[in-house]
Amino acid sequence: MKKNILITGGAGFIGSHVVRLFVTKYPEYNIYNLDALTYAGNLENLKDIADAPNYTFVKGDITDEIFIPQLFEKHKFDGVVHLAAESHVDRSITDPFAFIRTNIFGTCNLLNAAKNAWKDNMEGKRFYHISTDEVYGALEFDGTFFTEKTKYDPHSPYSASKASSDHFVRAYHDTYGLPTVISNCSNNYGANHFPEKLIPLSINNIKHNRPIPIYGKGENVRDWLYVNDHARAIDIIFHKGKNGETYNIGGNNEWKNIDLIRKLCEIMDRKLGRNAGESAKLITFVKDRAGHDLRYAIDSTKLQTELGWKPSLQFEEGLEKTVDWYLANQEWLDNVTSGQYQSYYEKQYKSRG
Repeated sequence: MKKNILITGGAGFIGSHVVRLFVTKYPEYNIYNLDALTYAGNLENLKDIADAPNYTFVKGDITDEIFIPQLFEKHKFDGVVHLAAESHVDRSITDPFAFIRTNIFGTCNLLNAAKNAWKDNMEGKRFYHISTDEVYGALEFDGTFFTEKTKYDPHSPYSASKASSDHFVRAYHDTYGLPTVISNCSNNYGANHFPEKLIPLSINNIKHNRPIPIYGKGENVRDWLYVNDHARAIDIIFHKGKNGETYNIGGNNEWKNIDLIRKLCEIMDRKLGRNAGESAKLITFVKDRAGHDLRYAIDSTKLQTELGWKPSLQFEEGLEKTVDWYLANQEWLDNVTSGQYQSYYEKQYKSRG
């Protein structure tokens, strides 16, 4: 029998890479991509596999208390890979309740549907919740790293909402025996990233000679992971992870924001045939974000030693690939920044759920 796998948020940045990997690697699975197609959900990200026989797109909201249980009843899911989330820190500061609703209530709605659907037989089932390193708070410049045992200390409405959802996943495992796994990942970069995030925003602004906004002095440090490597990690954890466990996923690539942008400017000058240093003149320091964490750094030793995963690319190589993709896909970028893709795909795709 084929397995039916639900992937939530599959039209988003990370989700689209996970959907593509599962659809192409596992023809014996029926992959159902559930996405509400909000501003960051874009089915153009998946047009290459849209007609695959083992792929179905379902438009829907994870917070819908009637729709989600019906979806589980109809398709008899054997597994859930839960990526759907509000994820932009700046937006969470402006509208925290949207993050509470999607990230906390939406996750609980899915957990409850899975619990009720699997209550008579949880053998072979799995609920996999994808989270963030931001739940751990911030690190000093002291050589320490986030591990799976680091206590939670969220500092933004976004990270607080993700921390809460993590706790609910663990509670459903401990209380109801739901077969769950969690992963907490560092910053992702790569193709199809919505251009409000640092790297795609900067690429787009450099190309159009617009200011590159950098918070504070650009001294905040992030650990960067190529999105395809994250998708591979999700694949491995979904299939080999142990129920009730958490796995940290990191790229072992710490960069100060200002150093990252300077490297990006160097690459863009070369790719666009500009004089060295020309793009760096666009760097503009702006007022720092409220509650801006200083440093994130992930220790992924557990994932590497227990499940055999490791990142495949160094940051400079991945950044080159990312720049090449955005320069070769200007139409995608133009459509996303204008919002045209939403109305287009609303007409082209209808829910088959």
